[in-house]
Amino acid sequence: MYKKVKKMKTNEAAYLAGIVDGEGTITLTMKQKNAKRHLVVSIASNERSVLEYVVDIIGAGKITNKTTYKQQHKPSFAYQISNRQALEVLRQIYKELRTYKKKRAELVLKNYVMLTPRNGKYTKEVEKRRSKFENKFFTILPN
Repeated sequence: MYKKVKKMKTNEAAYLAGIVDGEGTITLTMKQKNAKRHLVVSIASNERSVLEYVVDIIGAGKITNKTTYKQQHKPSFAYQISNRQALEVLRQIYKELRTYKKKRAELVLKNYVMLTPRNGKYTKEVEKRRSKFENKFFTILPN
């Protein structure tokens, strides 16, 4: 059972939008080869406490340790939330986003649910529209 995303206060949504704009990613990614892409919102940080606050205000998602390859590198962490939970986060922070990520969020909020059948069974028509959606999504880049 998935954890439910909490209803954020206005200041929490604005804070989270700032973090996503600055250190975050809104993307469509594949977990496995030949699988459909799924929505992911992630944030990278050297400050675990920032990501712990993110988990606290969202109520879902996970923090992982990133691998440090050199001794002089500081430990770093990544927060990630995906699929319908990520969609709910975007719904709450969308108005506060300021970068190209706002356009990505808008496109996802308009199209993701209708182009992502919960049973994973895609008709040819939905598959075609889903492909167009993904292509359009990846053309939205930083200015």
